[in-house]
Amino acid sequence: MTYTTLAEIEGLVTASALDLDAVSLIISEALDEDLGGRGVLPRGTGARLDVTSYATVPVADTAHGEFVVRQPGTVAGLPVAALVVASLCAPAGAFTLVLHATDGDRVARGDVLISITGNARALLTAERVALNLITMMSGVATATSAWVDALAGTNTKVRDSRKTLPGLRMLQKYAVRVAGGINHRMSLADAALIKDNHVIAAGGVVAAYRAVRQAFPDVPIEVEVTSAEQARQVVAAGATEILLDNMSVAAMAAIVTELQHLASFEASGGLSLLNAAEVAQTGVNFVAVGAITHSAPALDIALDFASAI
Repeated sequence: MTYTTLAEIEGLVTASALDLDAVSLIISEALDEDLGGRGVLPRGTGARLDVTSYATVPVADTAHGEFVVRQPGTVAGLPVAALVVASLCAPAGAFTLVLHATDGDRVARGDVLISITGNARALLTAERVALNLITMMSGVATATSAWVDALAGTNTKVRDSRKTLPGLRMLQKYAVRVAGGINHRMSLADAALIKDNHVIAAGGVVAAYRAVRQAFPDVPIEVEVTSAEQARQVVAAGATEILLDNMSVAAMAAIVTELQHLASFEASGGLSLLNAAEVAQTGVNFVAVGAITHSAPALDIALDFASAI
C-alpha cells in the first residue's frame, strides 16, 4: 500500500486497532526526548533539532530510505514506524511511503518493510525513534511467535503479562496479539489477579476471592494457587479462572482433569520453549510468559538511506 498524507497513515494506525491518540503521545514524547534531550540535558538547552542533519543536509533535499530486516523474525509496529516518519516528513513537504509487509508477517533477512521518499532532514531525524519502536515491537512479536510455534497442534495459547516497558504496554501487547498470542489484563483496573501476597493479606485464598468479588461484582477474577487443595477450595467458592503457579506437570494435569468442567487454567512459572508442549498436554488453556515482553531482544531492522535525489 502507498501513502502520501499524514491523515492516511493515521487511518492506518486506527485500522490496526491501536489508539491513535495514545500512539501519537508515545511518538511525541520519544521525539521530544530525542530532539530536546528531555531528562538528560539541562532544561532550556539543546537546539531542539537534529544538529547533525541540519548541518550536513540542505533544507530542500529529498532522499529515499528503506527499512530493511537484518535477521529473520516476526514484524510488528509498521503503522507506528510509518507514523513517526510521516509526522516529520509531512510538515517538510511531499512524501511517499510504501508498506511492503503487514504486522504479524514472518520476515527474512533482506526483506524491505517500508520504503519512504521525502525530505532528507526529516527522514534522518525520524530514523532512530521509528527504529526504536519497530525493532522493540518486532522483538516481542518474534518471541511470541516462538511460543505459538511451540504450542502448535495443542489447545493451549501463550498469554502475556503486565511485565512490560513502562509507557509502552499498549505497543508491546499489540505485538503479542499480531503474532498470535493472547493478551492478559491491560491494567490493574480491568481485571483482578489474586496472588500470594493478596492471599496473605486477606487471610486465605477463599477470603481473598470473596473480598474481590464483593467489592467488584463484575470484574473478571483470576486466582493464583500453589496446590490442588487451594484450587478445589477457590473453585468451590465460585472462581472460574485459576493460575497454577510453579507446579509440576503431573500436578497440573491432575488438577485440570479434576476441575476442567468448572474452570479454565493457566500455567505459570518454570516454563520454557523446551517444555511448552509437555505443559500444554496437561490441558491448561494458557501459559503465562512474561519473557515475551520483558526479555524479548529487539529484532534487527535498519534504515538504508540513499543519497539525496
